[in-house]
Amino acid sequence: MSILTKTDMEIVEQSEIDTLVDRLMRVRSMNDNAMGVELKRFGNAVAFSVKNIPGPSFNTVKGVSGENLGNLDEIVEFYTNRGISARFEVTPGNASRDLFRKLSTMGFFQSGFHTALYRPLSTEEPQVAVADNNIQIEEICLANFDIFGELYTKGFGMPVAFKDYVTANNKVLAESDNWTFYLARVDGEPAGIAVLFRKNGVATLAASATVPDFRNKGVQTALIQKRIQRALEEGCRYLVGQAAFGSVSQKNMERAGLKVAYTNAIWEKV
Repeated sequence: MSILTKTDMEIVEQSEIDTLVDRLMRVRSMNDNAMGVELKRFGNAVAFSVKNIPGPSFNTVKGVSGENLGNLDEIVEFYTNRGISARFEVTPGNASRDLFRKLSTMGFFQSGFHTALYRPLSTEEPQVAVADNNIQIEEICLANFDIFGELYTKGFGMPVAFKDYVTANNKVLAESDNWTFYLARVDGEPAGIAVLFRKNGVATLAASATVPDFRNKGVQTALIQKRIQRALEEGCRYLVGQAAFGSVSQKNMERAGLKVAYTNAIWEKV
């Protein structure tokens, strides 16, 4: 595999931004923006906010760098006005002493890490085969999309009451050719789901989850392989993914040939 370059890092980071922008723009189009989606750009940095979806996944700043020193107060105010705590994701390529010092003086601290992975793709690669014949992978169509919300909530240990909400906020993505949703079955039983997003020749391994009863059976590996094959068929040049540092998801991606591009530093309010 080729050595990671600055261009590679920029492609990976931009894919993170593109994926979240596309997702939230589609969610914003639903029911007169009932979710309260707002995005604001500060140079190359993008502040994402979803008022009615609490938690860090959709309420975060990506692309921030030393060039944003003069914007930090305005970015924090953007979130404060919405009753949300600001959260910054800083890549090593964008890190600087001045940026970290400024965040510290504003009452932020580094609270964790998040790994970004990548793999260049070649049209000459052989077809990828699902490793286990007991696992069947199929696309989830709009007609039976409810199963996505059901398996997603089970896989992430969410309350059953969230099922319809998860289904609706992802079904709007499935209406686009940029997004594809997959269902994995083990011996015919629904076992897991996964998502693939494509833009500008970059394929992103988006959300994936396995129902607890079917873990450690190769479901996620099979779903990654299926998405790699789709990316190759569409001529994508890169495959990227994100995972909690040292997590099972990261290990599964590395087994599939992805390698760490960088580790984001997560900064949150004290």
